[in-house]
Parts: sequence; C-alpha cells; structure tokens
Amino acid sequence: MSQSSDTPTYVVGVDYGTLSGRAVVVRVHDGAELGSAVHEYRHGVMDTELAATGAPLPPEWALQVPADYVEVLRQAVPAAVRAAGVDPASVVGIGTDFTACTMVPVLADGTPLNELPGLEDRPHAYVKLWKHHAAQAQADRINDLAARRGEGWLPRYGGLISSEWEFAKGLQLLEEDPELYHRMDHWVEAADWIVWQLTGSYVRNACSAGYKGILQDGEYPDRDFLAALNPGFAGFAEEKLDREVGALGDMAGTLSAEAAAWTGLPAGIAVAVGNIDAHVCAPAARATAPGQMVAIMGTSTCHVMSSDTLREVPGMCGVVDGGIIDGLYGYEAGQSGVGDIFGWFTAHFVPGPLREEAAARGLSVHELLTEQASREPVGAHGLVALDWQSGNRSVLVDHELSGLLVGLTLATRPHEVYRALLEATAFGARTIVETFATAGIPVTEFVAAGGLIKNAFLMQVYADVLGMPISVIGSDQGPALGSAIHAAVAAGAYPDVRAAAEAMGRLERSAYTPDPARTEAYSALYAEYTALHDHFGRGGNDVMRRLKALRRHARSAQEVSA
Repeated sequence: MSQSSDTPTYVVGVDYGTLSGRAVVVRVHDGAELGSAVHEYRHGVMDTELAATGAPLPPEWALQVPADYVEVLRQAVPAAVRAAGVDPASVVGIGTDFTACTMVPVLADGTPLNELPGLEDRPHAYVKLWKHHAAQAQADRINDLAARRGEGWLPRYGGLISSEWEFAKGLQLLEEDPELYHRMDHWVEAADWIVWQLTGSYVRNACSAGYKGILQDGEYPDRDFLAALNPGFAGFAEEKLDREVGALGDMAGTLSAEAAAWTGLPAGIAVAVGNIDAHVCAPAARATAPGQMVAIMGTSTCHVMSSDTLREVPGMCGVVDGGIIDGLYGYEAGQSGVGDIFGWFTAHFVPGPLREEAAARGLSVHELLTEQASREPVGAHGLVALDWQSGNRSVLVDHELSGLLVGLTLATRPHEVYRALLEATAFGARTIVETFATAGIPVTEFVAAGGLIKNAFLMQVYADVLGMPISVIGSDQGPALGSAIHAAVAAGAYPDVRAAAEAMGRLERSAYTPDPARTEAYSALYAEYTALHDHFGRGGNDVMRRLKALRRHARSAQEVSA
C-alpha cells in the first residue's frame, strides 16, 4: 500500500487515558484528523471502594474494570468514524495506546479474573491502574535486593524500580492474594490486552516490556533473584510475563470478526502492536530526533526522549533500545501528579464566592484562578511547593513522598496557592531536564503535548522556569494521532515511523519563549524548591514516610473496627 494512492485511506488511533478512551480517524497521506469521539469509563477509577460491593479499598489503591476498555471500542470507534464522514471500508488499520503501567490479571484465553464467578469481590482480580501505588513496600525490596546484588539491569532504570511497574505490582498480588496469583495465567499490560481483544492474539509490545517489565537485552531478572524476593515468585517472569515481543509499528495481527462487529471496521485490517500513551506521542509531535524531549502533560506528565547515546540517568524510568524510535535509545522520566494536583486543589480548596464568580463570568475555576495568578510578578505570593501529592516518579522514584507548601500566611489567597502548584510542577520538570543534561543526555528542544497545553499561562511559566523555548504539538489528540501513525506503518502505508511522523505529525516550534527577567526570578525560587526537594526526598527528614505509615495504620484500625 502507498500513501500516494489516488483513493484516500484512513486509520484509527485509540488513546486509553485514565478516565476515558478517545478514538480519532486520521487521513493516511497527510495526518488530517477528520473525526473523534470520547467514551468515559463507566466505573472510572476505583480508589476508595470496590464498585461491585462498595467495600472500602486501602490507601494508595487504584483499580479499573477491563470491560470498560472494550466499551470504548464499541462506542467511541464507530462514533468517530461517523463524525469523520468516511466509508468504514476505506479504513486500513487501527492502533492503540494505553496508560502504563496498567496491569490485567487474566486466564490463558485472556479472560480477566474479575469476570470469573465468585471473584467480583476480590480487589486483586481487577486491573491495577498506573497510579496504584500500594506496592511501594514490594518496590523497596526489589530495589534493595538489586542494589545489594549489583544487578546489571538496575542502572537502566536510574537505580530504582517504581511501585507502579509490573514486578512490584505482581509481587504484591502474590503476597496479598496468593490464590489469585496462582490462578492467573498471564500478567498483561492493558496496552497488550486491548490488542489481544482486537486480534485474538497476545503480543507483548516492546515499549511496555522494556520500560515497565525490566526486559533488557532480551532478558528479565533471573529466577534466583526473584526467588530471593519470595520463593513463590521465582517463575514470575517466565510463567506470567514472557511472551513474543512485537516491535513498535509492526502489525500485531488483523482485526477479528468479533472486533470488526464491535467497531464497524472491516475485518482483516492491520492492528498495530500496542504502545504507551506518552511514547506514542513523540512521532505525533515529529519528535523523532535525538534531544527532543516530549512532555505529555495531563493528570500526570511523562517525559520521553530519544538519543543515539546510552547513559545511566539517575531516577529515569528507563532506557530501552528502540523504545520510542527504532535505532535510537528511548529514555523515559515522569511526574506522577500534575493536572491531578491542579484538579485536587480546585475541587477541595476554592471557596464558594470564587466558584460563583467563575460561573457568573462563564469561566471554569481553573480559568479564573489562572487569570488572577497571571497578574502578579514572580515570587509575589511568597510560596514554594513540592509537587508530590502523588509521590515522585523522577528523579527520586519514591511514592511514599507527599506534597508540601511553604510560606503560607493569613494573607495567602487561593490563586496564589494555585500558582505555586503550577510552578512546582515546572520546577519538577526542570529537575528532570537538568538531571538528563548532567548525565550527558542534553535536552535540545522541549516539546509540550497533552491537555494542559491549552493553558497558555502554564506554558509560559514552564518556558520561564526552564529558560528555554517550548514547542507545542499541533494536535489536541497527540497520543491518538501517534497511534494512528503506528497504524499507518503497520498497514504498510509508510516504511517506518520516522517517515510516517514527517508526513502525519504536527509541531509548532518555539510557541513560547522565556522572558529573561522572569527566568532569573524563577531561578531563586527554584533554588528553594531544590533545597526542599533534597531535604525531604533524599533522607534529610523522613516525616513524609512516617506520616503515610501513620495514615495506613489508622485507616486499617478503622476498617477493623467497622
């Protein structure tokens, strides 16, 4: 197939986010986005109670229902095709991406454990969403053992494995519900499970396997290491994880008759190997060259970048050969909370009069606070915050950490706190950029993508804090467009992802440029942020860990009493 065919052809990209799935129909020859649709997950995120029973969940849990993902295929894909006004017969491929690390425990045929009779009330039978952080104790043990043994794979992940990833979550499952662990045949990334539903074949994608599954140089951590964690965990990699690994942009299979009926697309079209939402966004932003860091800014932020150099970067989430673009090393870092932090503040700490003012003016609370915050000079609020309400992914890799706000007085107003939180996330991004540069992987261009790029003030803050221009993806649907690009490659329309990205991607270079005076002022605040970051994050004071332990103890006692 050629992208220069006289008859237009189309591909569908499906982006699975934290709360919903979005489908976009894209023209193959130029990347034009012709129609989209969103379907919200019926069960959302279960982080306080189990939907099936109403039973409370412990702190740091975050679960989902896999059937909600299939409903996206049934609802959003046909709706997007209708919105695009194209003949479904002209669609030649479909690609998907997912939040990671989001894990599904399944039987040999792919049936999720929560769908088995009698298991509806077992929390461990459900999907563990990326932001399920209740496996921190297991992650700590993995890290301690790997460091003591000098495991060669540990430096590839910045020296620390996250509680969000496959091994920590799998070990938690074994130790807290061993019956379910042994009943489970496969521990599957949701990115691969949804492709399995589309094709009938289980292919493990190279991106998730490398970044979240500790697959380096073709090998997982060995049985001896896993047995030292827990004797019952010795066979985890070979028995629960190991599978054929598909390269990014390859075809995982073809659309099955059942999935064709769900989506309204032709059976037999190409289905691309799965991918992670952040990583698939890079080609959508034409960021396929070394040094281009893409920050996908939403509820959290994931930073991805390719390089022709292999380095060990402290606190990175991983480096994988071909993890983003074939022939380059793909690096990942991230911030566990960004948009979630802003949403948390506006949901719980904004007084009624401000909400009423926003409603009267036809603004969201975010828009009103942003307008008020933008009027003041840098530092006028006298505040500095740590952006750790969801823990720290990079560069500390510690989800026992928590948020901090310093400088409050009786004169502090909501918009000032809001601005301090915006700035804290920018300081967190600067910490990541500087850590990469110190390790010999300089960032030559910072590219922003995701829903938060709509906030122009936030983007300017990032430019000023980083002291470098911010380029912006030219699409509102970066991950979905990226998935569509991979679908076009899988369908044979382009020889590789680079070529497809050049034709189908969108990028506005240097959309925001730093103001030198503000950059200098922010450097003073950043120095205070760094002092707090290192004190609370590097062992100067473990009060955050102690407070979380006290919280867990109190909650557990309350549940026992109830």
